[in-house]
Amino acid sequence: MKQQKRFTICMITLFLMLISPIAVHATAENDKTLSPYFFIRDSDSGIDQFPLKETHVKVTITGVIADVTVTQIYTNNGPQPVHGAYIFPASTRTAIHGMKMQIGENIITAKVTAKEKASKQFNEAKKAGKSATLLEQKRPNVFKMNVANIMPNDTISIELRYTELIMEDDGVYEFVYPTVVGPRYANQSEAHATESDKWIKNPYLKQGSSVSSRFNITTDLSAGCPIRDLSCHTHEIDTTWQGETMARVNLSNADAFGGNRDYIVQYRLSGQAIQSGLMLYKGPAENFFLLMVHPPEKIDQTDIPPREYIFVVDVSGSMSGFPLNTAKKLMKDLLLNLNPNDTFNVVLFAGSSKVMAPSSLSANPANLQQAIRFIEGQTGGGGTELFQALSSSLALPKVETSSRTVVIVTDGYIDAEKDVFELIRENLCHTNVFAFGIGSSVNRYLIEGMAKAGQGEPFVVTEVDQTRLTVEKFRKYISEPVLTGVTVYFEGVETYDVEPVSIPDVFARRPVRVFGKWRGEQKGKIHICGTNGDKVYHQVFDIEHIQSHETHSAIRYLWARARIARLSDYQQTPDPESEREITSLGLTYNLMTAYTSFIAVLDDIRNPDGQATHVLQPLPLPQNVSNLAVGYANVPEPDLAVLFFLLALMLIVFSGKNISAHIRNKPVQIDSIDTDREVCF
Repeated sequence: MKQQKRFTICMITLFLMLISPIAVHATAENDKTLSPYFFIRDSDSGIDQFPLKETHVKVTITGVIADVTVTQIYTNNGPQPVHGAYIFPASTRTAIHGMKMQIGENIITAKVTAKEKASKQFNEAKKAGKSATLLEQKRPNVFKMNVANIMPNDTISIELRYTELIMEDDGVYEFVYPTVVGPRYANQSEAHATESDKWIKNPYLKQGSSVSSRFNITTDLSAGCPIRDLSCHTHEIDTTWQGETMARVNLSNADAFGGNRDYIVQYRLSGQAIQSGLMLYKGPAENFFLLMVHPPEKIDQTDIPPREYIFVVDVSGSMSGFPLNTAKKLMKDLLLNLNPNDTFNVVLFAGSSKVMAPSSLSANPANLQQAIRFIEGQTGGGGTELFQALSSSLALPKVETSSRTVVIVTDGYIDAEKDVFELIRENLCHTNVFAFGIGSSVNRYLIEGMAKAGQGEPFVVTEVDQTRLTVEKFRKYISEPVLTGVTVYFEGVETYDVEPVSIPDVFARRPVRVFGKWRGEQKGKIHICGTNGDKVYHQVFDIEHIQSHETHSAIRYLWARARIARLSDYQQTPDPESEREITSLGLTYNLMTAYTSFIAVLDDIRNPDGQATHVLQPLPLPQNVSNLAVGYANVPEPDLAVLFFLLALMLIVFSGKNISAHIRNKPVQIDSIDTDREVCF
């Protein structure tokens, strides 16, 4: 009986030790994370592993609108058909509105289709042996180009067209063309990854490897007023001038392979007064307008009206330590830089709100010191009721003739983000709202969402070393409202679908842009009114005398992109109603969105058996990014293997003790020892 028991123990132990590698292997497969990896060249297969050979970019900037044409050229120099895939970036403000595919003499214009339907059409064409192209949005700034059935010696040219607004920061206009998507860290399992995340697993060339894809870009700039300080610090360029208002920028030959870093062109425009402009586009079905109000290049103190600041500071439990200490430094800096004619108030919030004064106070030394003491006494504790605090702040009595600004300082740990975004948007016409995020793991969705709702830029501090420079930049950003109480009204013209709904003040570092549609004849007037310092600002545009150029057709895409941004940028989780409206906008205005894709199919069957090798175009590491940024995490945690080993070891030890005890207590014949036990050791 005892021998049978010992035999059973040995067999269990043997079984556990045998299945350990299998269990570990299964765990490895399940735990393999969705990660980028290094490309390994396969020189024996003869397959062309670099189908993308060239990228040519043509940029035309007219005023504040950039119209961009990107041509990607794919060539198969190998003996076998391939399916190619290429991940590439774009600006989050990009409105992709056109795609064409050319194979030989055949040119196919891509159609915008609902995402699932487009994917199905592409896969069917691929299986049928037809050449096809599918462009998908993976992130608001990451896209994937899929090309099916690139035959030997094929050259397939794909042309993309998009438009975007040129943004201004502190008087500097900047156009950015992103060239490469950097490796992304992902801790999710590859086995459970969604289709929208699988692009993360992409091959990369090691640092210093030669890039096989050629990159070139040309930029034509027509500003409408004198251009100053035109520069490109990312690439070597050659600039050709056509007067003071027009310039062409080409890459120098030395940078023909410069597609491993963003291409950034910066410039300034001459102008001493507030610049307003109106652009019109009269389309076959709808008419669009873009109204722009830009600050002057130089700000005089007489241009700045009295300012009212309401500081809404998070003192909840999650802010305890570094976030709250940084918030105190920020508040002290902001308070001590107020002007004597400014007014201010402080609202502290955690589970509830505490207001320093029933109405805003003058920024005199006594009141400023009182505010500093009010904040310094906080240690952090309680919940994070931001919506209630913001509502209370907006309800405080407003100082007339002043520019009211609410500054929110928080780590963003709340779950009512959408309500906060809507509250900000609804009150922009009389209150500017700026967000400052603090903490090692800030809720960026909230901070960036508040910035977008307030039509500003997000500011975030995650480390102590960042504090001084970020605080200084933030203070400058919110300090110079040059046109307040901005109102736009329309006379003799019917307008609709105007974005944004509320118009904020114009700051020295924040221009204002208004999109909309108009019906009927091209007549009537648009008025812009506001206060510039102690002066009344009023400008009138006579619509009848403004030319509607065909080149302004980009406005329709920019309007749709603004509407899509409002619907999607504030959505942390998909909303069925918003998804339907975004899909409808994409289909109506021929736009790439999260729910629509571009699909082009050549009807000819070029690869009858449908056999082809899938090739992911290897990407170069971005300049100055080391090999450490890429890791393929396919080694599982050793927990399961260790568990099996320890269990087996315990059984062996337990069994061994039984043998020793048996030998000590009873004489044992040699032939009575179970020889099978040798297998166990």
